[in-house]
Amino acid sequence: MEIITQGHSLEDAVRQILQLFFDLNASFRVNSQLYNEKGTYKAITKITLGEKYAEGEVEMKNISPDKREISDLVKKSVFFACKKLSSMPTPWGISTGIRPAKTARMMLDENKSDKEILSYMENEFLVTKKKAQLSLDVAKKEKTLLEKRAQNAVSLYIGIPFCPTRCAYCSFISQAMAHNQKFVAPYVEALIKEIEHTALMAHSLGYSVETIYFGGGTPTTLSPQNLERLIKRVKECFDISALREFTVEAGRPDTFTDEMLSVLDKNGVNRISINPQTMNEETLRAIGRRHSVEDTVRAFEMAKKYPSLSINADIIAGLPGEDAKAFRKTVKEVCALSPDAVTVHTMYLKRAARLIGDFEKLRFARNTADMVDFSYDFLKKEGFSPYYLYKQKNTLGNLENTGFSREGHESLYNIYIMEEIQTVLALGGGASTKMVRGDRIERVFNPKEAADYINRIDEIIEKKKNALEFLR
Repeated sequence: MEIITQGHSLEDAVRQILQLFFDLNASFRVNSQLYNEKGTYKAITKITLGEKYAEGEVEMKNISPDKREISDLVKKSVFFACKKLSSMPTPWGISTGIRPAKTARMMLDENKSDKEILSYMENEFLVTKKKAQLSLDVAKKEKTLLEKRAQNAVSLYIGIPFCPTRCAYCSFISQAMAHNQKFVAPYVEALIKEIEHTALMAHSLGYSVETIYFGGGTPTTLSPQNLERLIKRVKECFDISALREFTVEAGRPDTFTDEMLSVLDKNGVNRISINPQTMNEETLRAIGRRHSVEDTVRAFEMAKKYPSLSINADIIAGLPGEDAKAFRKTVKEVCALSPDAVTVHTMYLKRAARLIGDFEKLRFARNTADMVDFSYDFLKKEGFSPYYLYKQKNTLGNLENTGFSREGHESLYNIYIMEEIQTVLALGGGASTKMVRGDRIERVFNPKEAADYINRIDEIIEKKKNALEFLR
């Protein structure tokens, strides 16, 4: 691939749009030009792909655009050229960020009408009507919940990077327990040390904790004793007087026991996630999940014995080998288990390509879009509403991930982490602390590998101590 720019230096913006349509390793040539003639800005993009050629042209008249508007103008020209060469679905238009609802929420804060917001998203970002409406629905729910957030509070993320097995599609920080058992005990010790020191820093800054999220990985891969020890140390060290939500990702149904659920319940956990991903046995085997559909049903039955636990279930549209019928089965059977929330993920394309092999991506992307549409319609009929939305690069059909919940069962942590309106102190392997101070955001990253995290714990603590001075 060759990208030539003239009149601008927005090569990254050009690349962002190209990857919506094409494999960037393909052999093609792109020439993106920007002109300013007496206040009229014109962007022209020319693409040569093998023997095919296309141009995209957009202009803005009589304005003094800012940097973002210039970038969007260039993106649109690339987008229109790509559209002439590819039928790949692009429901989010040139909106390539991970937070598509943020624009709608900010416009709501400016008292813009629904019509103005939808029109802006459709015309300025080329978002489809359906996705623009989804963004607006999520933004309204977020706005209501954000108005109730605690002041001078933070969220706390605790990362447990171990799983029973590593799923074939996984893009998260996780290590199979069978090969990493030797790291568990020293990892727990290192994590407790980070908990204790970070709590001292939070106290010195005057922060209480509003939400706690144990993620990973699969936290319930730990023994009930180790998990309880970590939970108790968090509650002992941090000020939890403002705590509203305590989530533990219990994602793998094969990690469920009565003892584990009892530990979570008696220690104040009020939200868990049971993640079947699919209710089809053949798919579970194909993606490396060790549990069965029966294990998922059993996990729900066990968890329902604890009324204080709000239960989320994750499912994935576009898993290898699944057609629309198989996915509809998953949606219906998961809903029959009566979860309080359901998160619909779209298959991550890079992983999917490895799993599925050489397939016709366009056909598969359209099938996945049909699956997503069905799940949204079905969930709404079942009484769920969208409250949480994010996008990843390289998903099938350029689609999104959406959290649905029944009223009162929205995950505050998910909203806070996406909308970047509250500091998230993140501890453990692969954890990413996000410090929010007004309009400024700074991040601190922990090492990903458990062994690296253990060996560098003192360095990690010192780095975090220095970084948190940003919040004073």
